[in-house]
Amino acid sequence: MPERLHLPDLAATEALAARLAARARAGDALLLDGPLGAGKSAFARAFLRALTGDATLEVPSPTFTLVQSYEWPGGAAHHYDLWRLDGPDALHELGWEEARQGIVLVEWPDRLGPLAPADALRVTLHPVDESAREVELSGWEGRA
Repeated sequence: MPERLHLPDLAATEALAARLAARARAGDALLLDGPLGAGKSAFARAFLRALTGDATLEVPSPTFTLVQSYEWPGGAAHHYDLWRLDGPDALHELGWEEARQGIVLVEWPDRLGPLAPADALRVTLHPVDESAREVELSGWEGRA
């Protein structure tokens, strides 16, 4: 059953991302869904900063590079932005299989098609206004 939360501001979104980063482990996938401007990149940035323990970590949006990789104490984490991806076939060129050994965060997960991990945590963000979000979490039973 999905869990629904109200996030009144960016700080609440960042706090949720940090709590989930503390529960993440190698092999995990987080699928970040929601419309343009929903806060997917902000969530990913906060998650990666918490995961690496570096509050000043540069986390650019991978809109044009499609994937950015980061090291954390448990291995590697990969932030994918699939907005510009034609379909799941192109993921092989982006190292998808190797990336799944670590943690993957995927914006626009609908582009994954059949490669979407069944055991992923789906984080669906819905903007309420300029700063507030409603979020729905599904997956990671007992961990999220």
